[in-house]
Parts: sequence; C-alpha cells; structure tokens
Amino acid sequence: MSALLRLSLAAIFLALCSPPAKAAEEVLVKLTIKDHRFTPDRLEIPARTKVILLVRNEDAEAEEFECVPLRREKIVFPGTEIRVVLGKVEPGEYPFVGEYHEATAKGVIIAR
Repeated sequence: MSALLRLSLAAIFLALCSPPAKAAEEVLVKLTIKDHRFTPDRLEIPARTKVILLVRNEDAEAEEFECVPLRREKIVFPGTEIRVVLGKVEPGEYPFVGEYHEATAKGVIIAR
C-alpha cells in the first residue's frame, strides 16, 4: 500500500472518529403583539450570543417591529409570526417600537 493511500485512509479514519463540530449557540426569544402592545415589553437576552426573535402578531392589523439601534425593521401581518435575526448583540439597552402604533407598542431589549 502506498504512503499516500495510507495517509488518506488515516485522515478518513480520524474524520469519522472525531466528535462532531459544536453547533453554533443560538437563542430563540418570543415576543407577542396583542392590543397594539408588545409582551413582554422588556426582553433580556445574552450578550454576544446569536439571538433570533420570534415575533407573533395576534392583532387584526399589521404591525412593524422596528429597533433602530440594531437596524432591524420587519412587518408582521395579522395572525403571523416572523423571525428577526438580531445576531450577536453587544451589552446594552436597545429600544424597539411597533412603528404603526408607537404610542403603545414599545419595549426594550437588554443584552447582558
């Protein structure tokens, strides 16, 4: 058996016996819109961890989730749920609003 073949077989064996690569850590956070308000209105998330926000609209009208400091903006149609990838957020506080009902639909994301 040639040295190249032995080396190739050894590499395949090591690849098959190695533990699987660790999946990227990801946190799902749920947010609900009802009566033109966000629940909860304070979201505490882990800082520097990939966060995906699941926003469900239980109202009969569309709403727009908007977080200016994180540059995220997405329409949530009635009876639907959207995913907003926040990514790895640095520690701090980030206000968000429902752009169509800013007087009542507001909250804050707190990354620690």
